[in-house]
Amino acid sequence: IALVYHGVPHVVMLATPADLEDYAVGFTVSEGLVANAGEIQSVEVVDARIPAAAGADSRAAAPADAIEVRIGIAQQRFSALLQRRRNLTGRTGCGLCGTETLEQAMRPVASVSTPLKVSAGELHQALENLGAMQPVNSRTGSVHAAAWVLPQQGIQFVREDVGRHNALDKAIGALLRSGQDVSS
Repeated sequence: IALVYHGVPHVVMLATPADLEDYAVGFTVSEGLVANAGEIQSVEVVDARIPAAAGADSRAAAPADAIEVRIGIAQQRFSALLQRRRNLTGRTGCGLCGTETLEQAMRPVASVSTPLKVSAGELHQALENLGAMQPVNSRTGSVHAAAWVLPQQGIQFVREDVGRHNALDKAIGALLRSGQDVSS
């Protein structure tokens, strides 16, 4: 999955092809490429076919499926993005792929101002219910999931991916795209 900002390739990630709009929004926000989801102007998912290399083994000569996600962000954020120089292939478990300095790796984290109260029973119930909400994992047994859970309301939605960071970015993106107020 190639993430492209204003026509400039940023990163290629190994990811499952579901919920890519959510992934684009979640990745863009969680990587700090924008200050908030409101600075994301557009997201377009485009199927791409990568032609087989000339002279390739006939068993591998078929074109490869690929997906490009084209993302438009606020101009001042795009200018800052060009300075980051993160342009590489990210593996599903790479963690800090493309990070060049300790300052980039240790970005400040905003503090949570509202205390969250969740009972141990609610946590256990959410964990028990999670498996039933993972259709890809139920077929393959090999993907991660991230869920948005509200106290006293349970799981609101689940996103799956081969990479746990990708699943989390998809869940973050789904939450931001839903328009729910996450301030409390």
